[in-house]
Amino acid sequence: MESTSITLTRYLLMQQREHPGATGEFSMLLSQIAFAAKTISRELGRAGLVDILGASGEINIQGEVQQKLDQISNDAFLAAFANGQLVSEMVSEEMEHPTPIQGNEEKGKYVIFVDPLDGSSNLDVNVTVGSIFSVHRRPEGKKGAALVDALHLRGRGQVAAGYALYGPSTTLVYTTGQGVHGFTLDRSIGDFLLSHEHIRIPQHGSTYSINEGRRNTWFAPTRAYIDYLQETDSQTKRPYSGRYIGSLVADFHRTLLKGGVFLYPADPKNAKGKLRLMYEAAPLGFVIEQAGGRASDGTQPIRDIVPDSLHQRTPLIIGSAQDVQTAESFYQ
Repeated sequence: MESTSITLTRYLLMQQREHPGATGEFSMLLSQIAFAAKTISRELGRAGLVDILGASGEINIQGEVQQKLDQISNDAFLAAFANGQLVSEMVSEEMEHPTPIQGNEEKGKYVIFVDPLDGSSNLDVNVTVGSIFSVHRRPEGKKGAALVDALHLRGRGQVAAGYALYGPSTTLVYTTGQGVHGFTLDRSIGDFLLSHEHIRIPQHGSTYSINEGRRNTWFAPTRAYIDYLQETDSQTKRPYSGRYIGSLVADFHRTLLKGGVFLYPADPKNAKGKLRLMYEAAPLGFVIEQAGGRASDGTQPIRDIVPDSLHQRTPLIIGSAQDVQTAESFYQ
């Protein structure tokens, strides 16, 4: 049977049969995430025709100007999780505190971390954007502000993670710790179809992705590593080529499929890094490790970091295992 004939729902059911004790709840949860992605994809598709582009006039918890589609995307996830009793709370880039899913506070088994629309500042010029999600189990009796202390929410505690990419096509990529699988939205039937099963990243690549416009602000290890990648050496297949879109999910997706390394380093202005650990770096770290790659802050694996806040930031080096290991050698 060709993979393109397998819907996300069918694939989840096939995986469920391999685990006799499965209840189907987790399949339903991923279906809810897929529904949110379809909703966001639809809104993005008509963004230039209705008044939903541009800034909303609000500032989010990150101190960033909130785009209208940020809030629309955030609401899409909240609405998706309200249909069922699986999710207790949602933590989002767009909300300061965990938001209980009404009626699910005590019953929900999972806590969801999301960046509802990463790269939204690029929307006015029609650049590819994405959503990132991370799933943790909620400990019994814990909710709200107690969540971080209760879970010690390291990335190793994730039970699922992934992202949706909204570009020429809409792609949903996820892992539950059993490999990485990608699905592409067939708009004619309104369903995600299996397009990339068991994704594996090459052990090393030939491209690097970083905002070189900020070179003068980089710390010495970052400059030294990029200089290394730009040197000519046939034995290590250098120089590497630069590829940078400026949209995290898009840059990550290319790196996942083609190999290479993506960096968002710390600098004097962002000494602790810029990307958010819980709903950007850690979920992508889970995906990349399941695909055979590596994710680091330069000194330790991203998924080993114990957060001290919901919106904690971190540097990120992520991609092919050999490339990330080489990068780490410059930071240690």
